[in-house]
Amino acid sequence: MVFPQHGEASIAPVALSIGDPSGIGPDIALTAWAQREKHALPPFFILADPSLLTARARQLGLDIPFSICQPPEATQRFCHYLPVVPLANRLTDKPGVPQTANAAGIIEAIERATHYVLDGQASAVTTCPIAKKPLYEAGFGFPGHTEFLAHLASRHLGVEVRPVMMLAGPQLRAVPVTIHIPLHKVPEALTTAAIIETIRITDHDLRTRFGIKNPRIAVSGLNPHAGEGGALGHEDDAVIRPAIEQLKSEGINIRGPLPADTMFHKQALTTYDTAICMYHDQALIPAKALAFDETVNVTLGLPFIRTSPDHGTAFDIAGRGIARPDSLIAALKLAAELAHNHKRTQD
Repeated sequence: MVFPQHGEASIAPVALSIGDPSGIGPDIALTAWAQREKHALPPFFILADPSLLTARARQLGLDIPFSICQPPEATQRFCHYLPVVPLANRLTDKPGVPQTANAAGIIEAIERATHYVLDGQASAVTTCPIAKKPLYEAGFGFPGHTEFLAHLASRHLGVEVRPVMMLAGPQLRAVPVTIHIPLHKVPEALTTAAIIETIRITDHDLRTRFGIKNPRIAVSGLNPHAGEGGALGHEDDAVIRPAIEQLKSEGINIRGPLPADTMFHKQALTTYDTAICMYHDQALIPAKALAFDETVNVTLGLPFIRTSPDHGTAFDIAGRGIARPDSLIAALKLAAELAHNHKRTQD
């Protein structure tokens, strides 16, 4: 997809939140903008403290012209300037040293990015990585980014929103049913209802946002060899299979449960559009192994598009000029593409 460049204004810009400024969020945002023409990036604006961005650009040796603006002005300015929507809260620039004092600004950036996309001033939200510890120390009451975004969306809509994590790369889209829980708790958390809800949301967003008319969905088993008829565990037949049969009756193009160890080789990847996995590492290991620098975290089930890089804050390399922007670039491009597809299906 070719995005507007050189002053064209046919789409709303992507809202990019700064993430934890002590990490590589500022580094990859600045570097991505510097490479905007090389990668044909869609217009975006960053919610940040302009003084922090100026200091980090100087530290990285980047000559970045900034334009302080509001979202409606961002697309026109993007070609020649990095549009910055300033935060009310100041951010301290200490690369590699997370600051609890930055929590208010980090949260403000996420809240305002969400407001702009729900208000139609942005086409999508892309979030730079955050660290949970300094936010928790400041009283942040959510497990992470995704849950906070779901809370903001639920508050806006007046109904509960159920977010679903997808890792999307050039060769594989993978969705875990359970996410950030210990492995020994997965069998208890894995219910037929949870599997059905996850796959319904995934199927819906594959159609409306990825533009796939009849998504092919492959579902992994939980146990080795998908339980081997009950010899290696009962969950595959007792929990997963009933979900698949229900979804088949609804017209969803789905198969499984499949042995996870044979789902991700080259030939198998051509037989489905998305893999539904039962737990975090079952989905994320193959996704990141296949294309670590190009894989994007996509949150399905929200009333707006949200993407993020598939890596963390990387405090150890912040401000050193060695952080690669590849995953952020992929996240920005995918955000704009999904927003375009979604708008087309709504028209």
